[in-house]
Amino acid sequence: MAKCAFLGLGVMGFPMAGHLAASGHVVSVWNRTTEKSRKWGKTHNGVVAVTPEDAVAHADFVFLCLGDDPDVRAVADKIFPALKRGAVLVDHTTASAALARTLYSECKARDAGFIDAPVSGGQAGAENGQLAIMCGGDADVFAYVKPIMDVYAKAVTLIGEAGSGQLAKMVNQICIAGVVQGLSEGLHFAEQAGLDAELVIGAISKGAAQSWQMENRWQTMVEGNFEHGFAADWMRKDLRISLDEARENGARLPVAALVDQFYAEVQAMGGGRWDTSSLIARLNIADKR
Repeated sequence: MAKCAFLGLGVMGFPMAGHLAASGHVVSVWNRTTEKSRKWGKTHNGVVAVTPEDAVAHADFVFLCLGDDPDVRAVADKIFPALKRGAVLVDHTTASAALARTLYSECKARDAGFIDAPVSGGQAGAENGQLAIMCGGDADVFAYVKPIMDVYAKAVTLIGEAGSGQLAKMVNQICIAGVVQGLSEGLHFAEQAGLDAELVIGAISKGAAQSWQMENRWQTMVEGNFEHGFAADWMRKDLRISLDEARENGARLPVAALVDQFYAEVQAMGGGRWDTSSLIARLNIADKR
């Protein structure tokens, strides 16, 4: 079994690290908030490190699951001096492709491997070990670490060179933004038209309009229940990264840019911690004004 370090025990990292421990790997964890580290240690009988440097000192595989580029950069700077030669750093954070390429080069210089590996599947996917992971990096390093990631994933795919995993995650978020907005408008329209939403969804979900969002979120959206994990605040962060990259590569993202502003309205309503399906709330509130 491998010696692993997992840094970042949020709603995603906590269960992901738990799957590693349950599979028999030796796992050392660190979190900025020590209370979460202690809770994880009690739940999974794992090793709780005081500092990120302590967590990675003996690890063959180091996993990050943090918030944004500055968080990753700060933790990487702390752990690099303690990183073993031959270790592999895997960044599950949704961050920029530019940072992924930089960390790849810095790991290379330290005789370590690096894989950018953002995930999709939300809190439920992390808890059930059913995440989809998009990876960037060297094929041999990917092959080495993939069996470890398989513990908490249903699909782990090497997209291309360093940064490609992050670019693929941007594609994922761009697609989700448009789908959730379309579903929000459809459900809002159905309500305004006096239709039975359950009957409508039952009919159209068997055709071309079907989506994961429709199958899993239509009912809670109609009920105004937005407590399902991935927050509007985080979606705005992801869309910012996507839009920044688009400005660099020349891609045109008019719908993503518009939906980003819609999420800004959700934040202004006090819904920053509501999940991404909360786009429907701004339509319903606007209708009641």
